[in-house]
Amino acid sequence: MTSAPISTPAETLAYQGGFGNQFASEALPGALPIGRNSPQRAPHGLYAELISGSAFTAPRAQNQRTWVYRRRPSAMHGRSVRIDDGSWRSGPFNEAETPANRLRWNPWPMPDAPTDFVDGVITLAGNGDVHAQSGVAAHVYRANRSMSRRYFVNSDGEMLLVPQQGALLLHTELGRLHVRPGEIAVLPRGIKMRVELPDGSARGYICENYGAMLRLPELGPIGSNGLANARDFMAPVAAFEEGEGPVRVVNKFLGHLWEGAQPNTPLDVVAWHGNLAPYKYDLARFMVVGTISFDHPDPSIFTVLTSPSEIPGVANCDFVIFPPRWLVAEDTFRPPWFHRNVMSELMGLIHGVYDAKAEGFLPGGVSLHNCMLPHGPDAATFEKATRAELAPHHIENTLAFMFESRHVFRPTAHALNAANLQPDYDAVWEGFGPGPAPR
Repeated sequence: MTSAPISTPAETLAYQGGFGNQFASEALPGALPIGRNSPQRAPHGLYAELISGSAFTAPRAQNQRTWVYRRRPSAMHGRSVRIDDGSWRSGPFNEAETPANRLRWNPWPMPDAPTDFVDGVITLAGNGDVHAQSGVAAHVYRANRSMSRRYFVNSDGEMLLVPQQGALLLHTELGRLHVRPGEIAVLPRGIKMRVELPDGSARGYICENYGAMLRLPELGPIGSNGLANARDFMAPVAAFEEGEGPVRVVNKFLGHLWEGAQPNTPLDVVAWHGNLAPYKYDLARFMVVGTISFDHPDPSIFTVLTSPSEIPGVANCDFVIFPPRWLVAEDTFRPPWFHRNVMSELMGLIHGVYDAKAEGFLPGGVSLHNCMLPHGPDAATFEKATRAELAPHHIENTLAFMFESRHVFRPTAHALNAANLQPDYDAVWEGFGPGPAPR
């Protein structure tokens, strides 16, 4: 199924709809072999190549692979050399002591010098280990220059991109995705890409997932419908770049950046079929579930995607959103309650105001509440919520998200020493008076 085309500043793109589907697409008629994957001679003189995102013997439901038919083998490249990692960091995260404190950062400013997507990444925190393929890293990206004759591939994990300011035009091996703030994109491990900036600059967040690939959460008692619907996820159609001349490919491999040269673009796939593909999703299509009586359910009802761990029900990472929605609960404190959580929570704000914080949490900012550190609404929010008339209320003009992990997020030295780290975040919870003395 193909969605209606989406206009971009430069072109009109079409997409294939569905989550984890077995897709098939060709940019040139007849480029896909019929009835086999690797014929003796591929159509149009193309080269057949298999990209495996999972072990060959993974169960069918978790098996991820795509056959591509390209103008040159991807093996046709020179030796890679180590380059400076810039502000990228990877697990294990042990360069700084992790404080037993709640932390919050103002937005990271845009760079002054010309900076592309790769050079504009700053790692905030993470957990796990790239070698063990467990855990995640949380980054922000800031860019003011499109990638030209430079490409990027992440061998350490898949990347969930959350634009906050400015759109991204992602040119990938399997086609193009145009992603605006309010949408997300996921790039599988090992898929090459370059990033153009239709608006001239862009800022946003990245969840780099070392663990099991992101998937839709189980719905349990919710039933067969609700939350993110599979039909609303969009994969690209085949598109390839032409032209010759040397290009550079940056590979993030075992926590470091390596760069190699090759004589042609790596985005030369003319046709492909399989279920390992990049995709995008419009967060406005998320079907919010909530109470229609009293109290409110756990925030797990806002999970868009999850990376499971070996423990059932305990996520390596959940991607959770807090979108516009109705609040109708009776005799209920409606904002998020005070809580301590064994899971660690790293939050970002795309636009608007988060309903648990009256001020100080800005679009483009980040908060971090690690394992068992108490948090919840600030005093102003608490006072307003306890006195409000409990009429139906629609929360508007807001979109926040959370990367929630079973592992503690360990901040990087850069993040702990950043000028935009708020030194007085704990003051958010000042001003609560004592309750009445028991009689």
